[in-house]
Amino acid sequence: MEISTIGRPRNVGWARAAALIYGDWGTSKAYVIGLALFSVGFAALPHLLAVCAVTGLVGVNYIWICKHFPYGGGVYTAAGLHSRRLAMIGGLLLLADYIVTASLSCLDAFHYLGFDQSDAKKWAITAIFIIGAVNFLGPKHSGGVAVWLAVPTVITVIALIASGTPHLRQFHAVPPSGGLLHNWIAFTGMILALSGVEAAASSTGVLCLDPRATEGQPSVYRTARRAILVVMIEVVLGTAFLSVLAMCLPEEAVRHENDLLRFMGEVFVSPKFGLVVGWVFGVLLLSAVNTAITGMVSLLYVMAHDHEIPRPFADLNNFGVPWVCLMTATILPVIVLNVDDSVAGLASLYAIGVVGAIVINIGSCAFAPRLGLARYEKVTMRVTFIILSAIWITIALTKIHALLFVIVILALGLGVRELTRMRPARVTPLLPPPSPAAAAEAGSRTGAPFLGENILAATRGWTPALEFALEESKLRNAELYVLYVREEAVQIDRRPDWRQDAAAQALFSRILAEARNGKIHPLYSTSNSPADTIIDIAATFGVDTVILGGSRRATLVNMLKGNVVAQVAANLPESMHLIVIG
Repeated sequence: MEISTIGRPRNVGWARAAALIYGDWGTSKAYVIGLALFSVGFAALPHLLAVCAVTGLVGVNYIWICKHFPYGGGVYTAAGLHSRRLAMIGGLLLLADYIVTASLSCLDAFHYLGFDQSDAKKWAITAIFIIGAVNFLGPKHSGGVAVWLAVPTVITVIALIASGTPHLRQFHAVPPSGGLLHNWIAFTGMILALSGVEAAASSTGVLCLDPRATEGQPSVYRTARRAILVVMIEVVLGTAFLSVLAMCLPEEAVRHENDLLRFMGEVFVSPKFGLVVGWVFGVLLLSAVNTAITGMVSLLYVMAHDHEIPRPFADLNNFGVPWVCLMTATILPVIVLNVDDSVAGLASLYAIGVVGAIVINIGSCAFAPRLGLARYEKVTMRVTFIILSAIWITIALTKIHALLFVIVILALGLGVRELTRMRPARVTPLLPPPSPAAAAEAGSRTGAPFLGENILAATRGWTPALEFALEESKLRNAELYVLYVREEAVQIDRRPDWRQDAAAQALFSRILAEARNGKIHPLYSTSNSPADTIIDIAATFGVDTVILGGSRRATLVNMLKGNVVAQVAANLPESMHLIVIG
């Protein structure tokens, strides 16, 4: 009896993917322009336009990365093409990026909401703990929520540009001063608009397949290209236009590095519109905190699965959340905020992490022969790799505290990896073969057509619902698909493996022992949305009846996460019957 592994449902279209990417990538304009003015004053326009150009170049590179990695192409996966140690280094640089993204976004969110420095730090720390606590239940940051956050932000950006256009006659940008080296260093300190592209590469495993693509030969190039292009165009053009308009602001603007777009709204329209801008970008920045925390959780969880860090990081709570990873992802940004609570200081820590991760990702792809890159892709990626490497080296040499931050993260991470590698990995034994038994005679009952010839039982263990399904399948000589869904409220670029799941092992062993008629088909899947997975598999196998156990979750949990039985009942095709036991 073969146990089939079912991948996560690919149900994220380009629009939802774009909204999710925008939740991180789109926040960059909230602080990059203000920091540029704070750094070099009204000579910042050429530097900001150069940042926009590099952002567009990197976006094009990541479209190609998504094409060649349909199961997830984050830096941890791409660097693994060359060596596990390089993959770990790339993953740790991305972890550093996520840590500072959570700290910086949360702190700047409360600046945009109107809090002063002291109160902004207190509320930022409180908000990080609240977001971590909410994620303990594993609520997914759905595309619908992301759209509701992205739409008002785009409208606000358009309104800022439209209201600022009449002020172009006050344009008073000045030429950059100093030599080439001075301006290059200033430019590298502003390169803060790149983080979201890593989220795009890591999410290809749940994107909708392109037309004519199959799970056996997956392709998400069309979906990823649309999502990245839409966000990239908004980020590049929006940042460029707002940078030009920033040159029309009064001299006081250089003191608003924490909330420049809010100040822009106050100057161009009114204080009330400035308040609206502050709330829109404040909420979007808090959304980016959630994205960063869930990104850290997913990254640490994959590392634990690969035995790079201790196994307890892969332990899931009852809601499918790796709780050790979540605690780590919540505490680390708070520690960073207590070490450095200025937006300018956090920005330098942020740049060295995100640029380092992107350098390793693009470089790993550019020099990987087995990817089969087209010549123009390879040349463009190698040029991008050289440019970003020069940026990273400059940041490392000119911002020693940022270099020390990365060294600490790498030293701790690689040290934990070596200690983990010294301990033998836990080996899960394969299932024993089914014991030989004579096939039981198939019976029949009145009303047999109701259940049909194909039954799907979704379960998390040996339950009354599963016992009922086994008994009915024996009596009716029906095909029974037993689906074990391991709820994982994280997005990872790894194929699920039932051999790594002790509970699934135990269930399948018992099912093999109970099997009598050879018509039982065990299925295994991991999913952050069990209801969607059940519906998808029921449709894939064309079952007649779905059997579920009653929900035992508390009312509050059902309210926050939804009732699986109710979700299946609401979306199951009318041609299929649903039976709930218990």
